[in-house]
Amino acid sequence: MKLRLNHILPIAFAIVLISCYTPYGAQTSGAKTFSVEYFKPQTPLASPIVAQNFTEELRDLIQRQSTLQLIDTKGELRFEGSITDYRVSPVGVSDGETASRNRLTVTVKVKYTNTLEPDLSFERNFTRFADYESSQDLLTVEEQLTGEINEQLTQEIFNASLGNW
Repeated sequence: MKLRLNHILPIAFAIVLISCYTPYGAQTSGAKTFSVEYFKPQTPLASPIVAQNFTEELRDLIQRQSTLQLIDTKGELRFEGSITDYRVSPVGVSDGETASRNRLTVTVKVKYTNTLEPDLSFERNFTRFADYESSQDLLTVEEQLTGEINEQLTQEIFNASLGNW
């Protein structure tokens, strides 16, 4: 049985396509490793614990949604940055001109480096927020709020880098 060129080309294309994408849909450019450096807090209200939790959430998400192996430094795909904004502001005003709800806003500056395909690298800010009742003390709801915000931020970062959105 002879294989014709018109049969070989689609097979070759499929092999190339499969090698660039993981089973999870992540575009890894053929990379096997990634690294996420600690995202330093650059704003006084963001504690080191908040920064550590964000860093760990990003590492965990990439491991769950790709086949990449996490290494300490200099991965083929690299994530680094800082928490540049962490603030609380009133969002809902009730009778008597007092805030009925507050908003915790977190902004992270991310530098993504794709060493295999430098054109896919970027540096940009990502911002998300969560609201809570003003009758609640931030310290009592902070862990829950930052968990929600981190989940949204890390997914957006994943989509922008490995999701190729």
